[in-house]
Amino acid sequence: MSSTLEIEARDVIKIVLQFCKENSLHQTFQTLQSECQVSLNTVDSLETFIADINSGRWDAILPQVAQLKLPRKKLEDLYEQIVLEMIELRELDTARAILRQTQAMGVMKQEQPERYLRLEHLLVRTYFDPHERFLLTIQYYGSLCKLVALASIFSVQNFRYTAYQDSTKEKRRAQIAQALAAEVSVVPPSRLMALIGQALKWQQHQGLLPPGTQFDLFRGTAAMKQDVDDMYPTTLGHTIKFGTKSHAECARFSPDGQFLVSCSVDGFIEVWDHISGKLKKDLQYQADETFMMHDDAVLCVDFSRDSEMLASGSQDGKIKVWRIRTGQCLRRLERAHSQGVTSLVFSRDGSQILSTSFDSTARIHGLKSGKLLKEFRGHTSYVNDAIFTNDGGRVITASSDCTVKVWDVKTSDCLQTFKPPPPLRGGDASVNAVHLFPKNTDHIIVCNRTSSIYLMTLQGQVVKSFSSGKREGGDFVAACVSPKGEWIYCVGEDRNIYCFSYQSGKLEHLMKVHEKDVIGVTHHPHRNLVATYSEDSTMKLWKP
Repeated sequence: MSSTLEIEARDVIKIVLQFCKENSLHQTFQTLQSECQVSLNTVDSLETFIADINSGRWDAILPQVAQLKLPRKKLEDLYEQIVLEMIELRELDTARAILRQTQAMGVMKQEQPERYLRLEHLLVRTYFDPHERFLLTIQYYGSLCKLVALASIFSVQNFRYTAYQDSTKEKRRAQIAQALAAEVSVVPPSRLMALIGQALKWQQHQGLLPPGTQFDLFRGTAAMKQDVDDMYPTTLGHTIKFGTKSHAECARFSPDGQFLVSCSVDGFIEVWDHISGKLKKDLQYQADETFMMHDDAVLCVDFSRDSEMLASGSQDGKIKVWRIRTGQCLRRLERAHSQGVTSLVFSRDGSQILSTSFDSTARIHGLKSGKLLKEFRGHTSYVNDAIFTNDGGRVITASSDCTVKVWDVKTSDCLQTFKPPPPLRGGDASVNAVHLFPKNTDHIIVCNRTSSIYLMTLQGQVVKSFSSGKREGGDFVAACVSPKGEWIYCVGEDRNIYCFSYQSGKLEHLMKVHEKDVIGVTHHPHRNLVATYSEDSTMKLWKP
């Protein structure tokens, strides 16, 4: 027996209609009801609804009826009764408005002219009531008070006899109440908010949603708090452990801050909750243990700007593009490179992917077509990293040939080649990574395998340098920048993280982060949270 719950689309529409009704969104209510041909037909209390009809409280009934979808005959009976009672009460303007301006009475005029004309006749008769003339005559001839009363009673009784036709007002009200009660139902109020509340409580109970967090209902995620000031990390928050024969080759936070993704040498791509340090089980595919994966070691990952897509590159030169919320593979680039893919980045609009490889090239691929659009050739060794400039017009590459190159995206021409300063011990050093600098995107952070990291222009001039001062054993293998550019973080071959202040240019904090060689470091987009990953089969989350 299937455990899947079937939910009727009509029921969903009814819940939305109830929300519109409760929040006085009358126009939206009518439009949705009309377009979907789904009626809400609910009242707050059936007993009160019936009692209001039996008591003739039409001012309470009419607004409710306006939002119900009732059979035409029952609606005509109701409006006819209200018209008759308004005439009897001499509320002639109200009676005339209902008779001549409501849709139900308009249809009656077309299809049941005799019934309609009878109401018109009663309306006119009351307007020129013959009994009033009879009353005036009696008044003229004497016995005023007694005869006026008798005549008035005679007039009302005569009207009721004529209007209600072998019945009474009370009986007709009861019949109408019974007929309309069969068309409506009572549901608990605020069903939409109640269901959402229950779902969130269940998620909290399952540990999918941290207690006390605000929830962004539209995105389906906990609303992210943003840290006001950049602060360097000092404390271990969580340790994420991989299998003994596996480790993360790369990790990235999504631009919206909701996801932390790691990719491993065993081919698995996993999505983590950085708050709990656990796998995100609210992603159904991970709850079912059907992970995103490659056949070979996955060396790099990157998110699209809207945090909806994830690109991954593997040792066998393949690139895959995934939808993060479903785990569905949207695109496979089987021959993206002839050797392993070392880095990936989406274009600003998410339509292209820039990749680098051990095959000494950087390439731009079209996401829709899956075709190679541009190739940047000129490096003489591995290309380790590449980024777009802020305007998307140029590409900056970092290579093991110890150079940084700037390329024109349209022509694929190399515009600039430069080397960052060499290590203190002499010789040249492989360039591991380049990052745009948040405070000035015309400047880049260049990390080469030395004990210094450099802020440089795209022409190769050093704007500022940050050094650990170590001559041996402390070369930097990877780096990242805090969201506002206040801190530059480097991980070294000595398994330490170096925290440099942009303002002072000094090393403000140093701490050991892993037991084996550190592979990389990445920063949360708007929290003071840094993730480091290592060959010791762990990924660690660090906070102030």
